[in-house]
Amino acid sequence: MIDEIDQAILSILQQDARISNVEIARQVNLAPSAVLERLRKLEERGYVRGFFAELDARKLGFGLTAFVLVRTDDRHGETAETLARMPEVLEVHHVAGEDCYLLKVKTHDAEELGVLLREKIGDLEHVHSTKTTVVLQTVKETTALPLKQSKQELAVKRTRKKD
Repeated sequence: MIDEIDQAILSILQQDARISNVEIARQVNLAPSAVLERLRKLEERGYVRGFFAELDARKLGFGLTAFVLVRTDDRHGETAETLARMPEVLEVHHVAGEDCYLLKVKTHDAEELGVLLREKIGDLEHVHSTKTTVVLQTVKETTALPLKQSKQELAVKRTRKKD
């Protein structure tokens, strides 16, 4: 389990993974060495899996986002592993209901999406069918989790404890 300081540190990291250790320490009112130790423990325990750059897909030519439902008869997960290895497939979710997997994919255009659906996904041995929804506009897209404690809430709590 993590405490409210760890939650605040994680919230700060979600906003800017390149923030300095010293700045995190200032925001949570701890010594930089204490923050560094907490970060090390959060990584060791798997709360932080890595640090990534968020790229602009449109500027890089990946202008089409789609969600693809895949129905299979695969009971061993081989299809999921194959789907996960496809570079156009950003996410693979095993879902309940009539379909088996929900994929989030990004391609350059509709033609490339068609090739992906016909030649890569559709040709897999256990795939029976796919249903595709093309995204017209993305209103919100984030990987940030809604952690309970924001740094402002933590600061208010600390001020109240001192009084």
